[in-house]
Amino acid sequence: MWALTTGAGSKSGSPDVVMGMAVVFLLYVIAEVAAVWAVASAIGFIPTLGVLLAGAFLGSWLARREGGKAARAFMTTARAGRPAHAEVTNGMLVGLGGLLILLPGFVSDVAGLLLLLPPTRGIVRRAWVRRIERRAPAAYRTNQVIVVDSEVVDEPRREQNPPPHPPQHPVIDSW
Repeated sequence: MWALTTGAGSKSGSPDVVMGMAVVFLLYVIAEVAAVWAVASAIGFIPTLGVLLAGAFLGSWLARREGGKAARAFMTTARAGRPAHAEVTNGMLVGLGGLLILLPGFVSDVAGLLLLLPPTRGIVRRAWVRRIERRAPAAYRTNQVIVVDSEVVDEPRREQNPPPHPPQHPVIDSW
């Protein structure tokens, strides 16, 4: 079966998902080869290698700069005691962008560059967070208070000496 299933019943190791990932990877490789072929046909083979190397160096410099900014923003937000959701996702996207830049090829370089630039990274981050929120269980999406009906039971304090015989079942004791 060649269909990629994403329903609730599909498992990440199912043949449909594996086949879908293989097809996506094959399409990616074909796109990279086609892009390198087109650029090499236009400017030549050696200049194409130069452009790929320059892109890797420029991208790694940009990834380092943006990664440092993301780390400083995270530390500032964490020290202020505020939730750092945006800073964490920005850091993850910067890391992914840096990884894509270092992969050889023009398609991955463009995708990595888009993740490293703050305006496009913000768009990707918002879309990613929206997708995660849609897929999250309803209990985690609401800000409702969950009330648990319970009662506090005071137990008499145990003696400091251990019991003479070991218990027949596992005991968790917090004294």
